[in-house]
Amino acid sequence: MSDGKILSATLKEHLKEDIITESSDKRKRVAVSVDLTQGPLIKRIILYTLPIIATGLLQLLFNAADLVVVGNSTNDTALPAVGATGSLVNLIVNLLIGLSVGAGVCAAKYYGARDENSMHELVHTAIPTAAIGGIIFGAVGFVFAGTFLKWMDTPEDIIEQSTLYVRIYSIGIPFSIVYNFGAAILRSVGDTTRPLIFLVIAGVVNVLFNLSFVFIFHMDVDGVATATAISQALSAVMVIVYMMRIKESHRFTPRKMKFYKDKFLKILVIGLPAGIQGSLFSISNVIIQKSINAFGSAVISGNTSASNIEGFVYIGMNAFHQTALNFTGQHIGAKKYGRLKRIILLCLLSVSVVGIVLGLGLYLLGTPLLNIYSPGKDEIIAHGLLRLKYICLPYFLCGVMDVVSGLLRGMGYSISSMIITLACVCGFRILWIYTVFANPAYHNMTTLLISYPISWILCCIVQGGLLLFAYIRLIKRAKRESLQEQPTEEQDN
Repeated sequence: MSDGKILSATLKEHLKEDIITESSDKRKRVAVSVDLTQGPLIKRIILYTLPIIATGLLQLLFNAADLVVVGNSTNDTALPAVGATGSLVNLIVNLLIGLSVGAGVCAAKYYGARDENSMHELVHTAIPTAAIGGIIFGAVGFVFAGTFLKWMDTPEDIIEQSTLYVRIYSIGIPFSIVYNFGAAILRSVGDTTRPLIFLVIAGVVNVLFNLSFVFIFHMDVDGVATATAISQALSAVMVIVYMMRIKESHRFTPRKMKFYKDKFLKILVIGLPAGIQGSLFSISNVIIQKSINAFGSAVISGNTSASNIEGFVYIGMNAFHQTALNFTGQHIGAKKYGRLKRIILLCLLSVSVVGIVLGLGLYLLGTPLLNIYSPGKDEIIAHGLLRLKYICLPYFLCGVMDVVSGLLRGMGYSISSMIITLACVCGFRILWIYTVFANPAYHNMTTLLISYPISWILCCIVQGGLLLFAYIRLIKRAKRESLQEQPTEEQDN
């Protein structure tokens, strides 16, 4: 069975929510089903997407707090020191984050089937997998931080601080992975409230410790990294304690931890492709970051601040990727092919409008926004504005690319979509860096940044062709199925 068929078969189960109330003698379960195949599409799409956007924006705000705090400190090298580590940190954690997706999909399937034994085995395999994997990857980051940053050509004036930041951050990686696995399991059974509450609490703690360490105890990147590690540990503790106290099939009991081979393999089969794609994206970003680092601290600071601002546009657009994926999957699972065309058009139109409005708006507000990160530092702001011009303005193209990818995955073309995205985005950018950008005549930030919109356009064209092919093929299959069912219906009559 293909990845897409597995996904579409579990989507309905994944979107069921259970409201559980307890009395002294018994518990009463009321199932609340979110059926995306019913009702007006535009209303359903908007109501489904808004909470996803809100959650992503909240997480991004907390991440932005780190950069704002160090950007306003007295140490001028603190901001570029933190900014130079972003791609490396993502490379370290993305593979395990992808595996958490596999754990969540498996949990949704078992919970929907009310297979309590399989759910129990999955939970007690997933949590130790997260912990051990997090410890291994955290140790790699801690030991080899300096080596990786030197390979990325991190400037000498910030490499010591960047190394310190990565090493302290790496201590929190096991906690971050455990939280992501636990949150994925909770969301898979319909509990989206607790992960959000835990995120809010950990985020507030992160901001408070950031301010305290930097402005009261006069720490720099070590203060920001320590605050992040503490907040990650807190989020992991909260999700594990909660899972230990619940009465349901996804309850976690530490003494029952065990690696169940079949559950571990299922997590790998579903989650590994997502992790590999995230890691390969990070590798291309590490190479790009290496190129940016060669231009010095001011360029790094400007790009770091602008990249954080762009994140707000991306969060708004990426939510439609998840919407396209789930709406397509549910409708195919329900064999309601007639609404697919409208889903495709509405998702593409929505992400384009959001991307254009947010991209243009943040570019026009670029100077005051960049001033928040680096007050009065005109050189840094100028470099940030250059990045916003070439990436934030055409960012809607990235949103279109992501939505098309979600539509393809919902139709069962997950592997094909991954290959196209990696080739057209990661492969193209790496090729660009070592050919066009390597030419002394074009060795500048404009040439480097323009590779982003070109790669999005290329990917949209190739994926768009595959989407058209997939849609036509799906409609033909639907017609064949309809013709095959007609004789049976006539005989019944």
